[in-house]
Amino acid sequence: MIQSAETRVPRHPIRVVADRTGLSLDVLRVWERRYAVVAPERAEDGQRLYSDADVARLRLLRRATDAGRSIGRVARLDDEALAELVREDEAARGVAPPAASREAHGHLDRAMAAVREMDPAKLEAGLRRAVVALSAAEFVDGVAAPLLAGIGQGWREGKLGVAHEHAASAVLRRVLGFMTEAAAVPGSAPGMVVATPAGQVHEFGALLAAASATAEGWRVTYLGADLPAAEIASAVRQRGAARLALSLVYPADDPRLPEELRSLRAALPPGTEVVVGGAAAERHRALLEEIGAACVPSLADFRALLHQSPPRAGS
Repeated sequence: MIQSAETRVPRHPIRVVADRTGLSLDVLRVWERRYAVVAPERAEDGQRLYSDADVARLRLLRRATDAGRSIGRVARLDDEALAELVREDEAARGVAPPAASREAHGHLDRAMAAVREMDPAKLEAGLRRAVVALSAAEFVDGVAAPLLAGIGQGWREGKLGVAHEHAASAVLRRVLGFMTEAAAVPGSAPGMVVATPAGQVHEFGALLAAASATAEGWRVTYLGADLPAAEIASAVRQRGAARLALSLVYPADDPRLPEELRSLRAALPPGTEVVVGGAAAERHRALLEEIGAACVPSLADFRALLHQSPPRAGS
């Protein structure tokens, strides 16, 4: 891949790179620190600046990890080899991704119909068929997450009642549990604890994260919602988990959350990586940076982090 001198000029700040590559700021920083995927230069004010070539390489790395490749392996490839690998992966998939997206949309439509009919048995049977028919990412991104969003919107618009939401939530909780239990994860797999901290009562973001991590080969211990810092840290230590995933959704501005997260960080074993997602995570970015936690704005970004080689717990 021949590049002109212009493509090597450092001119893009990290937020522009994040927008152009689809990678979160935290994923970019971790990939640079741990795998040296690119080497941005520093402006006089200390700001990272990336070249067009850096952006092109990061896009290739994103496509490679989206296909299921480990960032630890593909980071060592030069641009030519990386581009060839991406072409091979995408050629092998052919037209399957668009077809799979249409299939996921069909499962979603049938699931929403079952919710409106308040038919839990029909909803559960349909969701279980979707788990079998789709990949984990397709089910989470194309069925489970939009189903939750659709139920929430229907409730806000007065088209669905509290009973609809409760019945559907109970079914989806069982199906996500089934999805997690059905994954054959060896005991030697890297460990992850998933929870929401004290005061955070919305658990579905955490459930989706747990299902995604299990599908990616992690040995997940799911703790549920609204746990004190000491209990979460104790579980991480007892399970020997390399990572802790937290979901922040509701309430978005809990005044107790900063102290809870600081206490949790102090109680965790040294070397434990903390990953935080959910609808309320972005507004707490400064706090997350303070405690050294990665903020992942989407499940796709979460999966990108899962492709990395985990740290040694307690290191």
